[in-house]
Amino acid sequence: MSSDLDLLEQQIPGSSEALNNWFESRFNEGQAKIQKETTPSLTIMMTKGTLDWAYPTFILSSTASALGWKVTIFFTFYGLTLLKNHLELKISPLGNPAMPMKMPFGPDWFKNINWNMPNLVMATIPGFETVATGLMKQTINNKGVASIDELREACVESEVNMIACQMTADLFGMAKDEFIPEVSEWAGAATFLEKAQHSTVCLYI
Repeated sequence: MSSDLDLLEQQIPGSSEALNNWFESRFNEGQAKIQKETTPSLTIMMTKGTLDWAYPTFILSSTASALGWKVTIFFTFYGLTLLKNHLELKISPLGNPAMPMKMPFGPDWFKNINWNMPNLVMATIPGFETVATGLMKQTINNKGVASIDELREACVESEVNMIACQMTADLFGMAKDEFIPEVSEWAGAATFLEKAQHSTVCLYI
């Protein structure tokens, strides 16, 4: 091939460079066409089962699906509880020391205050987690933010592939009838890795 290019270069000065530019241009055009015609995909490994961690997962998944992406969520360990028929999600302020507490009642100036609670207070006051969860849910409702049930339903309607971890269910003694019927499949790590390998975007939550 190089000899042909050399011969062509002798016959037409500058032709070798022109051919290289032509090949590069066609290659770039081909890559751009492939990228444009390929449907993006998102794969998420969901390991958390709290209210605050459920929001990013379902918001990202429902949004990506609405944009035409192929979406897969692999629910494992505590994240598997997000597929249960009845959701009773809480937040853990103790595990989120930077999380501001908001009061969902009173005048605007009062509701806008960030109540940064010391870990010692959160850990020692009985029922603090329940109170914090109630306040957070009321704040979410006041702001008109969709609930986790609504976001999960949006994922179901947009045909997000929701995979339940069989090993986790076996580990914690969970029965399949405890979970929503829209679970796409019961599988393990190998299935997740296969999806992740070919995914455009892969996240661990």
